[in-house]
Amino acid sequence: MQKLSRYQMKGRIVYALAGAVFLCICAIVLFAFISDRPDTSSTPDSGGASYQKITAVKAKEMMDSGEPYILLDVRTESEYAQMRIDGALLIPAAEIRVRAADELPDKSALILVYCRSGGRSAAATRELVGMGYTNVYDFGGILSWPYDTVSG
Repeated sequence: MQKLSRYQMKGRIVYALAGAVFLCICAIVLFAFISDRPDTSSTPDSGGASYQKITAVKAKEMMDSGEPYILLDVRTESEYAQMRIDGALLIPAAEIRVRAADELPDKSALILVYCRSGGRSAAATRELVGMGYTNVYDFGGILSWPYDTVSG
């Protein structure tokens, strides 16, 4: 086995580090591309409807488009009282299955769903799609909402 000189060792280390950096950059670019696409995975019993995840910016664009929409807050009453997006309808996530039919009678209406950080809105959106709602978008949590909010 041949012993490598100090120069040869440094060269191999540099090439190895360059390769690792290249792989990290590729992974970051791939992750950014994948996470920028809306999640449109189907849910069981949805009749072809799908779950759609969008950004807060996209939700705001939809709200400003002039098309009618329902802004649905699925947090608790106390969270809603502390801070909410103006015009939001409150139906806590735990009550979606019971209250949706009465309070959201149009299953084709554009519904934009949010919660605190995104977990409950994802679950509520999937629940609504499973109940037959066809135009439901989850834009995550109010914590990532960069626009005005109201309280009280």
